[in-house]
Amino acid sequence: MLDSRQRAKLRAMANGLQPFFQIGKGGINDNMTADISAALDAHELVKISVLRTADGTPRELLSALASALGAEEVAATGGKIVLYRRSDREGVRHIEL
Repeated sequence: MLDSRQRAKLRAMANGLQPFFQIGKGGINDNMTADISAALDAHELVKISVLRTADGTPRELLSALASALGAEEVAATGGKIVLYRRSDREGVRHIEL
């Protein structure tokens, strides 16, 4: 569980990131979940765009993805959501919280 200071640091780090994925009218499927999981293993912090045609609000989609991936909810701002999960892979530069 992240505290507010850690969440603020991760939000600041995500500010400069480009979105890795887009969630549209197709919603969240198994392939997208697997790809996002792989991105979290490689980068630990992932930004995702939520299109207006998506089924659900960015907050709802953030919550669904976080629970499906075992990740932490960082932010849902406008049409962007941010997830964090510490990686167990070797050679990954870990984010210091």
